Formats: sequence, C-alpha cells, structure tokens
Amino acid sequence: MQTINLEDKFSSFKKYWYPHQIAVVNNMQVLLAKLKDEFVWHKHEEEDELFFVQKGILEMHFRDKIEIVSEGEIIVVPKGVEHCPKTKNGGEVHVLLFEKISTKHTGNVTSEKTVSEYPKI
Repeated sequence: MQTINLEDKFSSFKKYWYPHQIAVVNNMQVLLAKLKDEFVWHKHEEEDELFFVQKGILEMHFRDKIEIVSEGEIIVVPKGVEHCPKTKNGGEVHVLLFEKISTKHTGNVTSEKTVSEYPKI
C-alpha cells in the first residue's frame, strides 16, 4: 500500500491515447491517459467507462449530442453507447479512467490507435 501521485505518473509518459495502468481495484482497473485531438467512434457492449478529467477540456461526442467535461469533472459512458472522445481545440487532456479489466481499449472496433495491453506504471 502506498500513495499514488497523479502528476508524477502523468509526467512519466508522453504518448497520446495510450492508457497506463496505475492500480487494480477488485476486477476494475485505474488508468491514466493523455489525449489530443480525436479518438475513434466505438462502444463497449458489456462495460461502462468512467472518465475523470484531471487537466484540460474533454468533448465526449455521442451520436445525438456532445457533453463538455471540464477539469475536476467526470462522465460515465454507459455500456452499449457509441462515443468518440475529442479534445477541445486540439488541446491536451489528462484523464483518469476507471473500468473493468475486461474492457477493450477501442471496444467493438480495431484501429491504428487500438492498444491491447496497458503498461503498468
């Protein structure tokens, strides 16, 4: 058991859209990721996703609306809902993700941004 300093962890990597695992809680994982520009449209059939914005402004695009998630805010994307995270005006966003270990990075699609294993930091 030890504390985890999020700023230290974020400073340890640079790659965008590449989550890093910082903890496991039961069968859930806590991930950190840096985001910039647009991700891919996808959905997770069996898992919800929680995004906590540590830095920046995240635009969570849904087929029928856009939700703006500012620093210090969270959004939960329910299972089965198609979504596409984007950063506002191409800015850098730091997020903490909380999701089941079984959650696939890009859900029901495979793209050049798909990551199959997350580094542990």
